[in-house]
Parts: sequence; structure tokens; C-alpha cells
Amino acid sequence: MLTKYLEAAMNRAHYEILSDDGSYYGEVPGFEGVYANAPTLEVCRAELLEVLEEWLFLRISNHLPIPVVEDIQLKIQEVV
Repeated sequence: MLTKYLEAAMNRAHYEILSDDGSYYGEVPGFEGVYANAPTLEVCRAELLEVLEEWLFLRISNHLPIPVVEDIQLKIQEVV
């Protein structure tokens, strides 16, 4: 389920080439603060995925809401 969620979120990603240095900037709409900047599109995409994963783990550990993506809702349950 987590892999499908990450793939769906990454499918939302938008990339652009920055005019000042030709590097790539990527962000995932709906995920505030999830962005990356790198010299190539491939590296930018890999860094963006890493930032997204870290963002999710931070949200989970702080019991913060996680956006629903393509009808995929991550349900976090505490195990006692």
C-alpha cells in the first residue's frame, strides 16, 4: 500500500528547468514543503521521492494528517 501511495503522489509531481542555472526543480502539489532541486531530472526525481518519504514518516510520527492520493488513504494504527 505504501508503494502505491508513493507512486501515486509522485505521479502528481511537477518539474521545471530553472532559467538561472539550468537545474531541475520538482515539487508535489498538496504536500507542503516537498520539493527538490538537482542538476538532472533523474537526480531531482530521486531526491523528491526521498523528501516525500521523509515527509510522510515525520507526519506519521507526529500524528499529523496525511493527504489522500488517488483514493489511497494511509491508515496508521498503533499496535499495543
